[in-house]
Amino acid sequence: MAIDRELVQAAKAWPFQEARDVVKRLGGAEASHAPDKGYVLFETGYGPSGLPHIGTFGEVARTTMVRNAFAAMSDIPTRLIAFSDDMDGLRKVPENVPEQEMLTEHLGKPLTEVPDPFGTHDSFGAHNNARLQAFLDTFGFEYEFRSSTACYRAGEFDATLLKMLANYDAVMQVILPTLGKERQETYSPFLPISPRTGVVLQVPMEKVDPDAGTVVYRDPETNELVETPVTGGACKLQWKADWAMRWDALSVDYEMSGKDLIDSVNLSGRICRILGSKPPAGLTYELFLDENGEKISKSRGNGLTIEDWLTYGPPESLSQFMFAKPKTAKRLFFDVIPKSVDEYLTNVSRYPDQEPEQQLANPAWHIHTGDVPPAGADLTFGVLLNLAGACNSEDPAVLWGFIERYAEGATPENSPMLDRLVGHAIAYYRDFVKPTKQYRAPSEAEHAALTDLVSRFAALPESADAETMQNEVYAVGKEHEFEPLRDWFKALYEVLFGQSQGPRFGSFAALYGRDETNALINRALAGDDLSAG
Repeated sequence: MAIDRELVQAAKAWPFQEARDVVKRLGGAEASHAPDKGYVLFETGYGPSGLPHIGTFGEVARTTMVRNAFAAMSDIPTRLIAFSDDMDGLRKVPENVPEQEMLTEHLGKPLTEVPDPFGTHDSFGAHNNARLQAFLDTFGFEYEFRSSTACYRAGEFDATLLKMLANYDAVMQVILPTLGKERQETYSPFLPISPRTGVVLQVPMEKVDPDAGTVVYRDPETNELVETPVTGGACKLQWKADWAMRWDALSVDYEMSGKDLIDSVNLSGRICRILGSKPPAGLTYELFLDENGEKISKSRGNGLTIEDWLTYGPPESLSQFMFAKPKTAKRLFFDVIPKSVDEYLTNVSRYPDQEPEQQLANPAWHIHTGDVPPAGADLTFGVLLNLAGACNSEDPAVLWGFIERYAEGATPENSPMLDRLVGHAIAYYRDFVKPTKQYRAPSEAEHAALTDLVSRFAALPESADAETMQNEVYAVGKEHEFEPLRDWFKALYEVLFGQSQGPRFGSFAALYGRDETNALINRALAGDDLSAG
């Protein structure tokens, strides 16, 4: 779509701010400022030591948003690499995978040499790489997957590895002051792959020979001296040096990273300059936390999996979550999904009526790269959750019976997003809402107010809309002197839904139907067990 580049240059959304940093790095947005390689390279990194989690996806999603923002302000071509550091040695066995004993036998080996505990791929690294790519593909990301193992073995890094070897002492002077005394004595940026055991060795170098392109180390088990080339996959680099090497070898222009890697980014940047390259621009984002406020870890598996989110919310809602405040630490647990879904739906519904500069600030623009789909029926995820509870059914057809009456002309076929939301709402209600419901009987004052509400609803036309019904709910609360008024709304949800909060009751009543809502209230007034359905 055509974009006013003056508006883009002034846009305040964080992806545009990041894109302007890339433009600054290049010296300008015009084609004449294109790098020698002919394109701007965005990179994301992934360590496949455990199953991919949403934080991994988030880096690709956010980087894609920056890439698209850059494309809106420049005609210089771009590429995005999703790079897997799959030549890393397996340092510990993840807690959330099978075959723990088997994996223990292969500790220290490159992840692409560790057997796949799931039995579906050639290696554990290949399995996790496939999981990541499958998920990224479901989102339609435009990216190129690169494997560290493949790059090392194909010689793609050889020239930079030899440059690193020629600057061995300078690189050591950068890294050694950051290490403890014991690690200083054993550290080397080059990690040989033992031809005898296949293990990635962390051993000191006995000799460094830049002219021959080799290093000599002492086998820690046999005590024999071993000379090995640093090229062709015979060695890999310790990760801070590896990061810098990759920036240089691939000529990376942009890469974001987590707050926990600030020191590593600085060190790798210094090494990158030693190699004669300029470090990439990049955002430092805050970390995701689990339900207990602890950092999410791939090996511990204490965060949501990719599959978890897609069970309970559409992909667009996950992109919404990733867009919001990347520099703020956020809990990443099941209870954030409904809020993210409704925030996405709200942003899409607002988009058509916004001015162009407001559209550029709308997360929906960044999620859909400006091609924002039309909003569907005016139904929130929270309302659908309540509908699932009131219907007490896991059959989407039952919910659609109410939806088709509420949103005339809407069907699962012509409203695919709404149909997906129905399925997600049923699953979320079943697994998270229903098990925690705690119904209570109304107090005397609440009983009187609910009785009044039934009378008021009965006097309305059967087709009364959400706003009309919400006005009656509000009027009852005021007339019966609930103070504060939110106690009235809280009572509605605790008595009728077994929970203390929810979306606007009028929206639910309009969807569920006037008569059906009155029937639900009358059951509560009669003392029926609403948890039984």
